[in-house]
Amino acid sequence: MKVFLTADWKHLFNLTFKVKPEQLMHHLPSGLELDVVDGSAFVSLVAFDFVNTKVKGFRIPFHVDFPEINLRYYVNYKGRRGVVFIREYVPKHCIAYVANKLYNEPYASFPMESKVEEDEASGIMSIKHQIWVEEKEFSIGVEAEMNSSTPGPESVEHFFKEHDVGFGVDHSGQTLYYLVDHPIWEAHKVLNYQLDLDFGKMYGEEWAFLGTAEPHNAMVAKGSYVKVFSPRKLQDMEIAEEIQQES
Repeated sequence: MKVFLTADWKHLFNLTFKVKPEQLMHHLPSGLELDVVDGSAFVSLVAFDFVNTKVKGFRIPFHVDFPEINLRYYVNYKGRRGVVFIREYVPKHCIAYVANKLYNEPYASFPMESKVEEDEASGIMSIKHQIWVEEKEFSIGVEAEMNSSTPGPESVEHFFKEHDVGFGVDHSGQTLYYLVDHPIWEAHKVLNYQLDLDFGKMYGEEWAFLGTAEPHNAMVAKGSYVKVFSPRKLQDMEIAEEIQQES
């Protein structure tokens, strides 16, 4: 499988909410199941930075370092956990255009900025993301401990940050998958956060309630170097798994 993109993903703020499974069923690509725990499915707002980005091994001028904010949910395919994106925001029109046209990924492009500051004296890291959607400014602010540790495999943090596959659909409606390779991430403890977002405006009115919902979990993953492989049809994953089992 060919590598499509490499980058360092840094300071991934993940704010997760419980939702009713029926709120996601009409989004679910064919062949997948929702990840449901104790009757609840989950959606996460994730804000982070792309650093040193390369597409097929090449740096694209002015498209190397940039932030992303996305809303995603969690799925399961024959025991293999992954994510599906509802909407992904980046400040680069070229990235959004290629992702939409070639891979049908739900990207949109608006002006965005991000900033990370570390205070060695207090041991606190401050993260801020800003996005201007149709001239309306929204922001995410986070304070977290600079120290980090690796949550155990049974932890809530591990459950929401460790996935090696993403799913989507192509322009004909067929389910696609793509592999994502990175080491297990350390996590920073979130001390506080502030959201000034209109979820309805950014993600559709069905998600407006997230603006006042109580989060299930908040964390900052440290991130690392990441390889994202080119998408393939879900049936290709089935064939690959059959070959692996027979070998």
